Amino acid sequence: MVKVTGVRFKKMGKIYYFDPGKLELENGMHVVVETARGIEYGLVVIGSKEVSEDKIVPPLKKVLRIATAEDDRTVELNKKKEAEAMEICRQKIEKHQLEMKLIDVEYTFDHNKILFYFTAEGRIDFRELVRDLAAVFKTRIELRQIGVRDEAKMIGGLGVCGRVLCCNSYMGDFEPVSIKMVKEQNLSLNPTKISGTCGRLMCCLKNEQAAYEALAKNAPGVGSLVETEDGKGIVSAVSILKGIVTVTVGDEEKTIKDYKIKDVKILKRSSRRDEEKIDMSELKQLED
Repeated sequence: MVKVTGVRFKKMGKIYYFDPGKLELENGMHVVVETARGIEYGLVVIGSKEVSEDKIVPPLKKVLRIATAEDDRTVELNKKKEAEAMEICRQKIEKHQLEMKLIDVEYTFDHNKILFYFTAEGRIDFRELVRDLAAVFKTRIELRQIGVRDEAKMIGGLGVCGRVLCCNSYMGDFEPVSIKMVKEQNLSLNPTKISGTCGRLMCCLKNEQAAYEALAKNAPGVGSLVETEDGKGIVSAVSILKGIVTVTVGDEEKTIKDYKIKDVKILKRSSRRDEEKIDMSELKQLED
């Protein structure tokens, strides 16, 4: 077993394990730690605890100290400098007429580097921009291109549900979301109804997928042959959450009737796929 503590550097950012040494750290504490990119200031979200060695990637970097009042002031000063750096960078981008959108600016705690996060349609030649920024700030400059999901996570906003975006409120990492989940949850394949503010598939599809998969195990699919109390029939619709299937029963005089999933017996599952006629290439772009 190895003693670790979990630290987060950004709101809803990824959690990293560090070696707390002899420090007893609790949730909510601010600490100064050693990272691959230098000395950083972070928030303890997992107090000191022991985990098995297969849960970590050795060697662990150390927690240097619990943050002091001076460290807190340094962070506040960095935030002010980041706002100034953002305005300067935007002016430089306009000067060089670059097709890029500046999203965020981040100073490392030790002022060893400034990171500029941006989005762009393709590759951008920003060498002249970097030289201009380095001349102004007199430190290392890194421009990092991010995707639309990361943009939404950094900026935040409200989803179609009216709540704060999942990625900005509680998600540390992005979970893969696929068109397959949309189909299994019986949602419309209309891109405008299944994509979030970032223009990609809504992250909440992943949250509900496990429940749908568990319920679908005992449910017949559309087109399946089932035995009902009124005889054999073909399933024409399935409502997983309600636990109901709509079945067309009868040979000559057909009757359409709803049954509880637990009250029908599956004789033959359907092998065909009941899909809407829609441009799948457009939907696939939502997964990127």
